[in-house]
Amino acid sequence: MKKKTIICVLGCALALMSCRNEQKGEGYIGPSDISVEGGVLTPEIMLNLGRLSDPQLSPDGTRILYGVSYSSIEQNRSCRNLFMCRPDGSDKVQLTRFGKSVSCARWTPDGKAILFIQGGQIYRAPLKGDKLGKAVKMSEVPAGINEFKLSPDGSNILYVSSVPGPVKTAVSVDPRLVKANVYIAEDLMYRHWDHWVTSTPRTFVAPFAGAKVTPENSVDILGTQELYELPTEPFSGIEQLDWSPDGRFIAYSCRKKVGKDYAFSTDTEIYVYCLSTGECKRIEMDGGYDTDPVWSPDGRHIAWISMEREGYEADRTRLMLQEVNYEGENGFSFGQRRELTENFPYFAAGPVWSEDSRTVYFNALAEGLQALWAADIDGNVRRLTKDSWWFDFSSPFALSEIGGTLHLYATYCSMQMPSEIVDVMLEGDNVDCMQISFENSRILDALAPCRTELRYVETVDGKQMLTWVLLPPEFDASRQYPAIEMCLGGPQGTLSQGWSYRWNYYLMASQGYVVVLPNRRGTTAFGPEWCEQISGDYIGLNMQDYLSAARMIKAEPYVSGVAAVGASYGGYSVYYLAGIHEDMYDCFIAHAGIFDEAGLYYTTEEMWFPEWDNGGLGRGYLSGSPWSRYIEAQRHYSNSPLKNVQKWHTPILCTHGGMDFRIPYTQALAAFNCAQMMGVPSKLAIFPDENHWILQPQNALCWHDTYFDWLDRWMKK
Repeated sequence: MKKKTIICVLGCALALMSCRNEQKGEGYIGPSDISVEGGVLTPEIMLNLGRLSDPQLSPDGTRILYGVSYSSIEQNRSCRNLFMCRPDGSDKVQLTRFGKSVSCARWTPDGKAILFIQGGQIYRAPLKGDKLGKAVKMSEVPAGINEFKLSPDGSNILYVSSVPGPVKTAVSVDPRLVKANVYIAEDLMYRHWDHWVTSTPRTFVAPFAGAKVTPENSVDILGTQELYELPTEPFSGIEQLDWSPDGRFIAYSCRKKVGKDYAFSTDTEIYVYCLSTGECKRIEMDGGYDTDPVWSPDGRHIAWISMEREGYEADRTRLMLQEVNYEGENGFSFGQRRELTENFPYFAAGPVWSEDSRTVYFNALAEGLQALWAADIDGNVRRLTKDSWWFDFSSPFALSEIGGTLHLYATYCSMQMPSEIVDVMLEGDNVDCMQISFENSRILDALAPCRTELRYVETVDGKQMLTWVLLPPEFDASRQYPAIEMCLGGPQGTLSQGWSYRWNYYLMASQGYVVVLPNRRGTTAFGPEWCEQISGDYIGLNMQDYLSAARMIKAEPYVSGVAAVGASYGGYSVYYLAGIHEDMYDCFIAHAGIFDEAGLYYTTEEMWFPEWDNGGLGRGYLSGSPWSRYIEAQRHYSNSPLKNVQKWHTPILCTHGGMDFRIPYTQALAAFNCAQMMGVPSKLAIFPDENHWILQPQNALCWHDTYFDWLDRWMKK
């Protein structure tokens, strides 16, 4: 076992703030005045941290606009307001103190005003020095607006709203039935993640000069009555659409399928729409997800992210390039198409063009860290951020060249710090970075840091598994500490340097636990072979990887015992390990976990996922079903966690959200019931108004209290 150690010290200097004392709106939530006792991070402190998001560089490159959400546990809600600073972090001002959140804040092309969404409508407020003037409503769309994107010259606007969906309610069938409560469906995909599909997201284009944006002056760019989603649910947004530099065309990603076809497919394609003629052409890339299209500044190419295989949502994401040729004023055709990451083993994400249209910047998880990369249009790829920088970097939101230095403005985070704005500076072969924002420095500076170690654990088949280990603050190797092993969800994903408000590793370490983060089979930062091994083999090597990591940490004299915890597929892992671990673990916690694989197949919604991962492996319709003839599928269902409940003997906590339609909460009920019937110490916590995640502040605090109470009960004897 090899070790590499780093101490992350969060001694960030507080940036100077020159906020105005404008009157606060009713319901305003600002930075918390919570105090830190003894340097210990608690759930309450974590939930009071500001959450920075969506930074935007001004057209002249002199200011950065961004939003910060603050939560109130007492009010059980959060509120997002706008801030502004210089690119070096100086001259920070707070622009709004509203009691209602603002989102999607954007500069006007001349930089003299800011557009934003509040209450489902677009507003425009002039910027006067470092203050916003009176906001004027710019839209009147009854269904509301979720996001928007202005054309380069500001004359037109794309916006996301909704139309009635395929699922009917009583009142939509008969207006007299205002007190009836029913959902009526005649096809699949009648619910998605956390909502019944009574509405469908659509994207409209409208002129943005003079009159307000309304349904009457807006055009649905799909131009069809078919209920295709644009953008695709549940996680896509306005980033799935992009204006051409001259504003004549729109590139967008869409899965033009509905019902059963949609439920079994990941075939999302890239289309180009002509604003003046309504003509639409598809880039012919049959297969899996094609997403995130972005035009080059010269308009000659579109870059996007592509998965090759239909039905496999964890396929390697390639960076693709399509040449666009123009024919007259409004005609266009597609030329050469090629992959820029053909010899790149990692998963590309978030493409951003250089100003000279010669380079695409992107992020990719590589060997346990999310780094920034650059690919030129000839397909030469190079890493930009150093592997010694233990942070996760997002793709740049803006680029600026100043005095021969290229500045990539992005956000980054670590296990001990939520997202902040960073300037990654490139000058020749030299790279440096400087943190720009310090939204939580008052709190973070008062916390005791913990030590993060990078270890390589040998697996049962002789491979090396990257495993992060966090040691408690003021760690003393002569003492003993309980350990927590994290079981990753997904199942594909990576345990990197990300910050989470649910599975927060710094918080766990601060409560006196050693935290173990094994990047077992199925994680995405170590090449396709390591990632794809888990599909059709949930019960195999990745479970042995967890046991290998547990043996590694239990061999340390300072570890008194190990708990296994996880959510989603991590919850599945907990339920399965409970039946095979013998006496490796002392305690289990499963959130939103899969207990009965056949039962999940019959009740989930995104059918492409179990079709592939449950043993179908892309062989065709229903190849991953419980009645499949394929041996991988038969093995999968015959080894569901429920098959081993007679071997359960270790205390287990089962938590779940009642609005989780991806993995319905009945999975937790079944697991808890079995544990009770087997006489296993067990506890159940169901959050009726939460989905796959626990999001509301008071629910989140209750979840953390329940989580640590269970751990402390069984691990700190």
